[in-house]
Amino acid sequence: MARSRAAYEYTEAEDKSMRLGFFLIAAGLLSLLGLGCCWLRPALQERGGGGSANCTVLAVRQLGERFACTFSCGAACRGTARYPCLQVLVRTSRSAAPALLHEDERQLRTNPKCSYIPPCARDDQENSENVTYKQKYWKEKVGSQPFTCYFNQHLRPDDVMLKRTHDETVLLHCFLWPVVTFLVGVLIVVLTICAKSLAIRAEAIKKKKH
Repeated sequence: MARSRAAYEYTEAEDKSMRLGFFLIAAGLLSLLGLGCCWLRPALQERGGGGSANCTVLAVRQLGERFACTFSCGAACRGTARYPCLQVLVRTSRSAAPALLHEDERQLRTNPKCSYIPPCARDDQENSENVTYKQKYWKEKVGSQPFTCYFNQHLRPDDVMLKRTHDETVLLHCFLWPVVTFLVGVLIVVLTICAKSLAIRAEAIKKKKH
């Protein structure tokens, strides 16, 4: 009985392998749950009711209003600078009403009044030059050429985005890596159990021969 009981007990290496497998399974499930609640659900809500369209520039202008941004010049060095507000008004193929263009959802949330937020520099003049360069880009290089933009009729009917922060690739990775972690954990547990079962059978066959 003692030998039979010992045969069914896992060795230290097998026990560690089982623990690793269960840890990966739990980590995969918790990652899916956490990403689904904290990140994936808001991302899908942003995408819900949205789509792509062709946009054409109607007007490019700078407002007199300036906005604050925070620059960093080292580990313990931070400050505030200001930049002018650039607005790019476009017409979409889905609607005749003008819409305000934004870089992406993140920029829209940061400053819904403007179309562009420059990299924050300490010098206000440098920030103004960056905005002026972007203004010339939309006026001279893009002009009346149509380009693809993205909209969300439910959340922001009067705004369009040049690109999406949460695209299909990001959503795929949000699902892919937790699922891979879960499957690797399941594979480790199954292989450990199968290896133990084969070892027990081999031991039993060896005893029968003797």
